[in-house]
Amino acid sequence: MKRNLSVFLVFTFLSIGFIFAQDKVYEVKLSGNAYVTSGPTGAAITANGLEKWTDSHSIIQTYIYFSKPQTIKLFIKGNTKGRSSFRISFQNKKVKLEVNDDFKEIPVGKFKVNQPGYYSVTLQGLRKTDDEFGRIVSFIVQTNDEQLVYVHDFSDYWGRRGPSVHLNYSLPNDTIEWFYNEVTVPQHGEIVGSYYMANGFGEGYFGMQYNSEKERRILFSVWSPFDTQNPESIPDSLKIKVLRKGEGVHIGEFGNEGAGGQSFLRYHWKANNTYKFLTQVKPDDKGNTVYTSYFFATDENRWRLIASFLRPQTHVYYSHAHSFLENFIPEQGYRTRQVFFGNQWCRSKAGKWIEVTGSKFSYDATAKAGVRLDYGGGYDENSNRFYLKNGGFFFGSTPFGSMFHRREEKTPPAIPFNELDAL
Repeated sequence: MKRNLSVFLVFTFLSIGFIFAQDKVYEVKLSGNAYVTSGPTGAAITANGLEKWTDSHSIIQTYIYFSKPQTIKLFIKGNTKGRSSFRISFQNKKVKLEVNDDFKEIPVGKFKVNQPGYYSVTLQGLRKTDDEFGRIVSFIVQTNDEQLVYVHDFSDYWGRRGPSVHLNYSLPNDTIEWFYNEVTVPQHGEIVGSYYMANGFGEGYFGMQYNSEKERRILFSVWSPFDTQNPESIPDSLKIKVLRKGEGVHIGEFGNEGAGGQSFLRYHWKANNTYKFLTQVKPDDKGNTVYTSYFFATDENRWRLIASFLRPQTHVYYSHAHSFLENFIPEQGYRTRQVFFGNQWCRSKAGKWIEVTGSKFSYDATAKAGVRLDYGGGYDENSNRFYLKNGGFFFGSTPFGSMFHRREEKTPPAIPFNELDAL
């Protein structure tokens, strides 16, 4: 049997060499483009591709973007210790393969792409003689497409996480001390591993996370003025200092994306409920700036203090007001998350409320590299809110720098400042 397979592979290599000379060829590695979308304990995506593939119930999907209708030819590359069979599906066409030993560029078949967009190559094990079905390194795609999009020449980790997206709010030409925002996560956008960040400012951010099936958080962080990725290396004179903290709030530090002080409240926020976020940034006239954030717990009908931090050697007011949406679990990059932001207001140093009705869309390095196109943002006229959306390989991305405007609500938020001071 091995002898027949060797003859088959030699013939295949010669055939492929001829085919590849006619069209463009792309190697789509599973390490950056595949996800175990069902039966996650029975397979794993690693730097080597698909490994630890033991369960026939595991479904592995590899995502590729095609820019036009076409017919493609697909090949598979990998190896196995025993004899395995598995099914490969593309659109409604299914192909069964039987392999043993190394299988390099074995042809899978021809498949139709009917229109531009993302498509998944689905893989599922059928039978095996060894403990594992084998290791799959990549799919080889032969196509006349000049704009095939997939993760390559880029970090697999960041590529699988997917692009982060931002709304940059248009603040008035005034000295701004407070920023207010309302956040709603729709049921369909509620995905584990998401950070729905509401009140971003020049030195930190404040929002809510979906950390796991058992935990959700309200997170407030401020960067230290000391440039480092390691919070332990920050000199005491440049550390973020805690002035106040709310009931049940955990205080700590963070690193690896700059470093500084962090606080979070474990709070089981709910999809479709609207939550209010309020942040103050104010110099203390001693060469430092104080950052304080409050969260309106809709389910409890009360404002809650998260924390008040002092940032040394800083004299600023509120700047760079923004929101963002990100996925921080790579295994969740195949799922689409969404969030709405509405009724933005800022309050000047003089105590004047000013409505914020404009925002500008931007995205991160993953989107800029062109390896993922599933990013979006915009304005929902029915609810008069801005929104952000990412992940899940949807079709239709939003251009960088797109401007959005919402209708004026004209009624400033009613904030009990005296009560907040007493929290």
